[in-house]
Amino acid sequence: MPLPPPPTRRGSRLAPVPAAPHGERARPTAKASPRAPAPAAPAPAALLRVPEAPRPAPLAPKAPKAPTADTPATAPQPRPAPKRATRSSAGEPKRLFVLDTNVLLHDPMALFRFEEHDIFLPMVVLEELDAHKKGTTEVARNGRQTSRLIDALARVKGAHIADGLQLDATGHREASGRLYFQTTPLDAVLPAVLPPGKADNQILGVVAALGQQHAPRPVVLVSKDINMRVKAGALGLTAEDYENDKTLGDDELLYSGVLQLGPDFWTRQSKSVESWQNGSATYYRIGGPVVGELQINQFVFFEAPGEPSLHARVTEIQGKTAVLRTLKDYTHLKNGVWGVTARNREQNFALNLLMDPEIDFVTLAGTAGTGKTLLALASGLTQVLDDRRYSEIIMTRATVSVGEDIGFLPGTEEEKMGPWMGALDDNLEFLSKGDGSGAGEWGRAATHELIRSRVKIKSMNFMRGRTFMNKWIIIDEAQNLTPKQMKTLITRAGPGTKIICMGNLAQIDTPYLTEGSSGLTYAVDRFMGWRHGGHVLLARGERSRLADFASEVL
Repeated sequence: MPLPPPPTRRGSRLAPVPAAPHGERARPTAKASPRAPAPAAPAPAALLRVPEAPRPAPLAPKAPKAPTADTPATAPQPRPAPKRATRSSAGEPKRLFVLDTNVLLHDPMALFRFEEHDIFLPMVVLEELDAHKKGTTEVARNGRQTSRLIDALARVKGAHIADGLQLDATGHREASGRLYFQTTPLDAVLPAVLPPGKADNQILGVVAALGQQHAPRPVVLVSKDINMRVKAGALGLTAEDYENDKTLGDDELLYSGVLQLGPDFWTRQSKSVESWQNGSATYYRIGGPVVGELQINQFVFFEAPGEPSLHARVTEIQGKTAVLRTLKDYTHLKNGVWGVTARNREQNFALNLLMDPEIDFVTLAGTAGTGKTLLALASGLTQVLDDRRYSEIIMTRATVSVGEDIGFLPGTEEEKMGPWMGALDDNLEFLSKGDGSGAGEWGRAATHELIRSRVKIKSMNFMRGRTFMNKWIIIDEAQNLTPKQMKTLITRAGPGTKIICMGNLAQIDTPYLTEGSSGLTYAVDRFMGWRHGGHVLLARGERSRLADFASEVL
């Protein structure tokens, strides 16, 4: 039987699609279950009896759709809708997924992410959950939440652990399988080089025993631990990564927020384009196949020799037409933001988002030295001190060490966060010198003190339950946040607050997070196309020629 294809972008998440707020376009919110592995081994016969049945023949591939007048063969096609992972065909045995402890500590809702398939928890997993439940860390909270979910399933009237717990008994209708626990010893012969007392090896023994006893049902180990999956593969067991937390697949790229228009753009639009003036901005209404590739607040640019260039932002999409609005040129000195001007095209796009009062949420991604922190601080200082649009700047970041932890730090909350805010101090020093350069040493000192009085440093650990009103909030190193942490921070925003998330997906230091499952990727994907949110991927470094060269060759 050919292997089913792995789920692509957000696959089949089977969660109900919430209604889109006014002015937004509804987007799918389905979540992907783990990829269907090759048949490996069965589940316990005493618990799971699945009759044999002939496998259905694979369907013939559909013929490609012929191009029409609206979608010519040479026109760029819009991004395809996410594919839904297919459920088990009639007569095909359901798979049994054995979950490693790190999966539940990473996402307690993993119990309900496997659709119609069954879940098996070895006894050592419950022991490890119990060992991790104490404390105030995110891992401890997830461990306690997992225990509560299991307890709720066990308390359902008529539920018996020996017979398996029905996963949809507590209202999670997307999960129609059962949850089984290890109630009897399961022994399997493992190589002598694997110590039997280690928890990982005990889980591998359970998976091997299930496979030996109840063929031909597929038994799959799901783990976030790469070494665990490698050992399972060496033993001939089927092991998969937990894929449900991934916003993007391994073969997909992060939405850049920028689209380059083709060289024949004006030729195609010459007969149908409409333009009008409103204040200092020019608007263009365009049509054609390119509209299918656009998102609200996406930036587009057209540059060709001998042709007038166009830098614009998508402000409206209706059917087969879209409206583009030209940008303010922040590369010119007269439009400088706190003395800072854009040095490249992407920085100009970012400043247009940061300085727009109608944009409430901005995400900036890019490598080291692209100017993310400097642009966010300069825009915040201008709108806090000059425009009085916001009352103060609040900056926070994920406190994940690059090297060894240096232990507890003395002082107040802001003093404890000081060592983590070196980037803030560096940029504030640059901005204060640039603004007070003509006022002498006293003037520069006074400017620096004024700036620091309006910039507050907060720890993420104390954000829960707070509401920030009329604040300019900067979340640095957002690539190290989980989707749950990102949700916690963004939902702190009150009336008049603007949030800027910045990060570099190549510098993830949090265990079990990848480019596809990072909270920054999650936020970019979920806010894509929202009328009051925008994203820019800063591609070119502007720190120094040494830093730029090091980023390329090291």
